Amino acid sequence: MKNQDLLLKAIQQKVKNVSLLDELAKVLGISYDASHRRISLKSKFSIDETIALCNHYDISMDTLFRNGNKYVLEKTKTIKSISDFKLYLEKSASLLSQYKSSDSYVYYSAKDIPLHYTIGGSLLSKFKIYVWLNILTSDQNLSFENFVIEESMLQESTNLVAIFENVKRTEIWNDTTINSSLQQMYYFYEAGLLSYENALLIINDIKNIIASIEIEIKKDTTNFEIFYNELLVLNNTVLFANEYHSSFFIPHNMLSYYVTSDVKICQEEKEFIQNQLKNSMSISKAGKKDQKIFFNRMHQKIEFYKNKVENYIIE
Repeated sequence: MKNQDLLLKAIQQKVKNVSLLDELAKVLGISYDASHRRISLKSKFSIDETIALCNHYDISMDTLFRNGNKYVLEKTKTIKSISDFKLYLEKSASLLSQYKSSDSYVYYSAKDIPLHYTIGGSLLSKFKIYVWLNILTSDQNLSFENFVIEESMLQESTNLVAIFENVKRTEIWNDTTINSSLQQMYYFYEAGLLSYENALLIINDIKNIIASIEIEIKKDTTNFEIFYNELLVLNNTVLFANEYHSSFFIPHNMLSYYVTSDVKICQEEKEFIQNQLKNSMSISKAGKKDQKIFFNRMHQKIEFYKNKVENYIIE
């Protein structure tokens, strides 16, 4: 009955001061007497009951049955089409819906420009989807100008962006964070799959993202802080948490990811990030000179790629 006792304790942590007797009876659709027998360990949970409880309370099975350092991670479906990407947005928004409370926060290790800046209704967001699908599939012959996405995807991406914007957000950037988006733009422009006009518009969208972050920092808000780290190898890992839940996202094959709600893993990741922040400079709290230096680096790179496009000569 050891595993059953562990499950009961995990549920009690989730429901806090709510009656465990009431909870089991409601979720499993059993009588109070049957619920009491399970709480007192006189009756065992069936496999179906265990799965039902874990699903309802978002408790990972590996938390209960883990052996040593072995863990079970959930993996999203690999994206190979527009419909896969739409499902990805829906799944991500569903997983993160539990972090809409005001006490929720997120740590984002930004190897690339964070996802919530690059999805939505801009030309850049359409281009990023185009790039991701080109990288994840073998077909790279379709030009960006002929690439079409469903309008319904805009709503799905808006839902996801809203979750990021409504939580307390801590992002770690470095000098390479914007590199991949700029290089992707230039690659497809040079390959003749992206027009000159759209290349410049995408560059302008990236410039606007940096400008919007500058404006956000000047507001001196407590819900957003950006750090600069010269030493840390950033990897696009994301940790969401609040008083009741934690979710750690580990990148796999571009947009796909592994995710775990294991308490130990999430706590270890939080401690790792907080230690890294001690070796980072808070741009949000830095003086105007340091802020200017940080953003100037970004703008210089943007201008460099803009000049490359404008002065490109076909040999």
